[in-house]
Amino acid sequence: MARRTGYSGIQILLHWAVAVLVVFNWFYSEGMGRAVDNRLDGSTGPLELNPQIHVWVGVAVLVLVVVRFGLRKARGGPDVPGQGLLHVAGVWGHRLLYVLLFAVPLLGMAMWFAGIDAAGDIHKLCADALLILAGAHAAMGLFHHYVLKDGLMARMMRPES
Repeated sequence: MARRTGYSGIQILLHWAVAVLVVFNWFYSEGMGRAVDNRLDGSTGPLELNPQIHVWVGVAVLVLVVVRFGLRKARGGPDVPGQGLLHVAGVWGHRLLYVLLFAVPLLGMAMWFAGIDAAGDIHKLCADALLILAGAHAAMGLFHHYVLKDGLMARMMRPES
């Protein structure tokens, strides 16, 4: 596989689409606990949201992450920059992001579609961890752009030519 200095247009599109959907679903999750309880009990009750939107956005996240991961494996991507601890943190931060991007929707699906109630608490905890890690990921991107001025952010803004 050839070494890359940037990402393709589709990789960039998938990155930002997943980011927007994850943030949307995190904010749209208020009331999902009651929706799951209603679903598991077979009852209906007042809800502040349409739970189907949260569920299907989560499914879309999983599908897009699978496509993105497949593209990353097939096409490759640029190396994580930095050296020493900064490099190690970047490598493991990206790995943990991928783990959470798979785990959060799968746990939500286990809860919603399979009725595994225990998956709900883990889903919520992992979703919170994902949002925190995604925020740290964004902060590091800004750190690279404004402090290190190493052009890192351009890799997720302009496709590799």
